[in-house]
Amino acid sequence: MIVTPPLAPTANAAAERWVGSLRRECLDWLLIVSERHLAVVLHEYLAHYNNERPHRSCGLRSPTALGDPALALTGAVLRKVRLDGLLSDYRYAPGAA
Repeated sequence: MIVTPPLAPTANAAAERWVGSLRRECLDWLLIVSERHLAVVLHEYLAHYNNERPHRSCGLRSPTALGDPALALTGAVLRKVRLDGLLSDYRYAPGAA
């Protein structure tokens, strides 16, 4: 186990980047009222972060995306809402091409 020094944000850059994204995209916009509420919000954000949010290191796809990205699709767009609209994911409707 490697222990990082206290008050050294550059010692664990990957963790700091994730916590920064969590704060900027989610926690700074919500008033958390209880520990249970925080757990629900973190669960929703984690699902959004891993399954829907585009990542630059993955070619602007989510880490759990399978197959090749679809290019130049047209048709109906579906919106998936999380946390009462704070987080949204947009996808083409199945069969739209």
